[in-house]
Amino acid sequence: MVIRAPNDGCSMQASRRLNTTTFLLLLAMAGILRVLPIVSQAAEATVIPPAIDQATLDKWAAPYRNWHYHPSHVIPSQPNIPGFEQFQNTDVPCVYQLPGETNRWFMSFIAFDGKGYNSFVAESTNLVKWTNARLAMGFGPTNEFDHGGCVIGAFLYESYELKAPRILKRRDGRFWTLYGCYPRQGGYELRPGYEGVASSDDGLRWRRARNTPILAVQDADCGTWEKDCTYQPWLVEHRGRFFNFYNAANGGIEQTGLAFSTDLLNWMRYPANPVIPNRLDGYDAQFASDPKVFRDGDHWTMFYFGVGRGGAHIMVAFSRDLVHWFAHPEPLYKAGGNPSGLDKQYAHKISLVYHPRNDTFYLYYCACGNQGRGIGLITSKPL
Repeated sequence: MVIRAPNDGCSMQASRRLNTTTFLLLLAMAGILRVLPIVSQAAEATVIPPAIDQATLDKWAAPYRNWHYHPSHVIPSQPNIPGFEQFQNTDVPCVYQLPGETNRWFMSFIAFDGKGYNSFVAESTNLVKWTNARLAMGFGPTNEFDHGGCVIGAFLYESYELKAPRILKRRDGRFWTLYGCYPRQGGYELRPGYEGVASSDDGLRWRRARNTPILAVQDADCGTWEKDCTYQPWLVEHRGRFFNFYNAANGGIEQTGLAFSTDLLNWMRYPANPVIPNRLDGYDAQFASDPKVFRDGDHWTMFYFGVGRGGAHIMVAFSRDLVHWFAHPEPLYKAGGNPSGLDKQYAHKISLVYHPRNDTFYLYYCACGNQGRGIGLITSKPL
């Protein structure tokens, strides 16, 4: 096992400029008119912004510390979903709203039946009690890239502002999500993983929008750091372009990378990936995974989870341009923080929602501990 240590600033900048220049040449060879917006994005990435100093990292991270605990899972480890009672070990929450429904929220999440994942959706009117769970997206066809299960939750939102409502956005008359998936049934996340893109007419039931993966380990631009498995995406739309933040693995090491698109269907990886690398002896020494990115005033904030120093913890990183990221060395929330023992083993895979009526952030996460694997909740103020 090799743990990637951080590069020094000079070599990192030289590497990024060289890789991006090569990337631009390849894009030009592929057809300048078709990929011009992505070329523009890559060109912008050659301008390396100044590093974000520790004092600024501390200041930007401060609002997302000192959480208050909900004592039990809001989606239990055994949710007993009608018709899908065999599915358990709930995971990967992602909260959203539908246009015009200001008093109802939906949460997508996954569960495992011994063969693979299915994605489900529940609803709530108070962000604490979640009911009416039902299937959102099931297993893909036999012998295809998503036959082992689909993990939705990288939705196209109307706004990515941190305090904005998580309202789904229609594009070409449909709602959209990227999803993680696996080709084989019979085990837990059987490699290699892929990513697909799905759409929905109602925001509740989802279907493929493309019959091949959008990211695969067989792609020509797949890097060594991600050669074994592609995992969960996170979608951001900014200035008419799409950004896919995703974690991927080389052996037992996971890091976070970035890909660009202009149409949600065709993607090209950023050549200087990973954008969130592992840090030697850090809280993300083994995993830097499951990124969730939002606009936060004059900068971007990424919540992700790190595995290191004996647990899985909720981490944070910041960027001024969506491409160059600087991670805070200390977790926002460490595994074992809930005194009930709910997250004694792991605290990871978050979904963050702001409720203006009580000026409170609700942070949902996969909490693994004495009540099994389920969806936990911590809040910025006591409820």
